[in-house]
Amino acid sequence: MNRKKTRKILAGNKAIGGGAPITVQSMTNTDTRDVDATVAQIHRLEEAGCDIIRSTVPDQQAADALSKIISRIHIPMVADIHFDYTLALKAIENGVAKLRINPGNIGSREKVKAVVQAAKDKGIPIRIGVNSGSLQRDILQRYGGVCSEALVESALRHVEILEELNFYDIALSVKSSDVREMIQSYRLLSKKVDYPLHVGVTESGTIKRGTIKSCVGIGALLSEGIGDTIRVSLTGDPVEEVLVAKEILKTLGIIKEGIELISCPTCGRTQLDLIRIAEEVEERFSKVKKHIKIAVMGCAVNGPGEARRADIGIAGGNGEGLIFRKGEIIRKVNEEDLVEELIKEVNQILKTNLP
Repeated sequence: MNRKKTRKILAGNKAIGGGAPITVQSMTNTDTRDVDATVAQIHRLEEAGCDIIRSTVPDQQAADALSKIISRIHIPMVADIHFDYTLALKAIENGVAKLRINPGNIGSREKVKAVVQAAKDKGIPIRIGVNSGSLQRDILQRYGGVCSEALVESALRHVEILEELNFYDIALSVKSSDVREMIQSYRLLSKKVDYPLHVGVTESGTIKRGTIKSCVGIGALLSEGIGDTIRVSLTGDPVEEVLVAKEILKTLGIIKEGIELISCPTCGRTQLDLIRIAEEVEERFSKVKKHIKIAVMGCAVNGPGEARRADIGIAGGNGEGLIFRKGEIIRKVNEEDLVEELIKEVNQILKTNLP
């Protein structure tokens, strides 16, 4: 797919836009003032593959904690600021790599200018984050409520403030909890600006429903070449956000890493416990970083042919199964040995030593 060419900004050592790889973001849900808890959560997010992390900064105590957190993590941190420009200044002083702040909401021009100058001095970009709950009153009145056009106009109004101060290290987001509205908002915005876009469905819901909404919204835009960094917003452990985001990128072929599992949905012909086997394979290979396509099929007759694009696979029935590579059968094994034999083959392919 052809991505829209956007400007490149730098959040620490991570490039956003300008053809750079699409980055995965998440946000801590710990109390930022609790340094140990926040650091521990970020370490888990790093292990899951998070590229950039954001934390809320509600007061000076939280702003003061940032430097301690940043000194103990390995990915760039974004400070999420609302209304109080002094918190933005303190966050910059304490080493954040990026700000999320809407310049129209932090007061006078002089306050905005102070933040912009501090960001310029440190080479820190600013993300303008508009969502359906943050629109200005006059815009809501003009459009009769929230809509895609209102979201885009609000974002452009904030952009204008920064551009008037000769600040262009900007990323934009126009999120909505309504997937169709979110998709249309990003399409409109993408036509009007060349700033990198931070894509996501805001307040998408619990892990199950939020995952579906996020995959539909984010996936649709990425498939059109829109989006430079993504965040899946779920009510739950933020590690789940990263896992879903990575899966979206893998499904679209944007990244090639980790296991890509092909497994049949089972039917009346299935004669082995395929659901258990598929879940075990997914779990056993969850820490694999190299890309490999693995098939778990329930029909020994059609399985190898249907999954011929897999690097390695298993198919079985009636107490026994087949190991196959690229659709070619290697050998027959007992059902209880299928997973272990699969691991042996993957170790040979990847030159690893999976337990």
